[in-house]
Amino acid sequence: MLPSLMKESLLGKTLSQLLEITNEMGLSKFTARQISDWLYKKEVLTIDEMTNLSKVGRQMLNERFEVGRKSPVTVQSSEDGTKKYLYMVGEKGAVEAAYIPEQNRNTLCVSSQVGCKMRCLFCMTGKQGLQANLTAGEIINQVLSLPEREQLTNIVYMGMGEPMDNLEAVMASLKILTEPWGMNWAPKRITVSTIGIIPAMHHFITTSKAHLAVSLHTPFEAERKMLMPVSHKYNIADIITELKAQGFDRQRRVSFEYIVFSGLNDTPKHVKELARILNGVKCHVNLIRFHPIPNTPLQGTNEESLMTFKEALVSKGIFTTIRASRGQDIDAACGLLSTKAGKGLQLAETQKSILET
Repeated sequence: MLPSLMKESLLGKTLSQLLEITNEMGLSKFTARQISDWLYKKEVLTIDEMTNLSKVGRQMLNERFEVGRKSPVTVQSSEDGTKKYLYMVGEKGAVEAAYIPEQNRNTLCVSSQVGCKMRCLFCMTGKQGLQANLTAGEIINQVLSLPEREQLTNIVYMGMGEPMDNLEAVMASLKILTEPWGMNWAPKRITVSTIGIIPAMHHFITTSKAHLAVSLHTPFEAERKMLMPVSHKYNIADIITELKAQGFDRQRRVSFEYIVFSGLNDTPKHVKELARILNGVKCHVNLIRFHPIPNTPLQGTNEESLMTFKEALVSKGIFTTIRASRGQDIDAACGLLSTKAGKGLQLAETQKSILET
């Protein structure tokens, strides 16, 4: 039997992948459905707990696989009730997930990569660079190993990383979350964010029913290139064209994330241009307060200007809200997640680094 560290995780396998495994082992097709039921509905921690599998079947699975559930290694609690969990992901390092309880909903913000290569000027994760992609199992583990998982109502892929830059694993995790053989979540309870990687975004829109959030932050291309280098490849006009071509309805929305910076993107000309480019797109603009990070020239707009900007957008017929800032005191708010010191360090060193961030 292989040592545990060398075994492959069953967590994150789709039903088709489980069918391939059981077929290779000479087990019945129904065994694959039994395994998925144990993994994603009964949430077992070991293969031996899959008691309706034959003893021989469990022995064969144990020789090559483990369930792969990993508990978070640290938790930080905010004064506002937000909790930030640190998960180790093998030799890849560590990722953070933020649990955000509210009166009528409880949201988990999951990560899809260790770090991020997109280098957005306002994001702490981008300063970390990209260390690794997460597997579907490492994404799903953030949900299933969350202590508050029974209270979860919503999941957002807005943690560390660019989900559309790890498309295969993200799509597999969405399938596990939403399919009847998996966790059977309603897609409308899940939102996936992107900075606008158009080919991946097209695939997501046409193959998933989850909501989409596009990081916009300015309607002017030159400003967006400065804030988000990805705009040099995927520009605003092409992103909007893609969204208009796909269409959205009341059952599925697209939202635009818009961090508001003082004197940069909070002016009347920005309101006018936003109204122009978003004309014909059924959408929601979500205004976000900037949470300062080291070594950046950016400054957040004040509350009065933020409200003025929101009201101006609403007056143009654009559904606009202001996202509440949560978990800022534990670096769990938008743009603050980072585990730069986690890769290749011992667990104690990683914990110390995160706690001192």
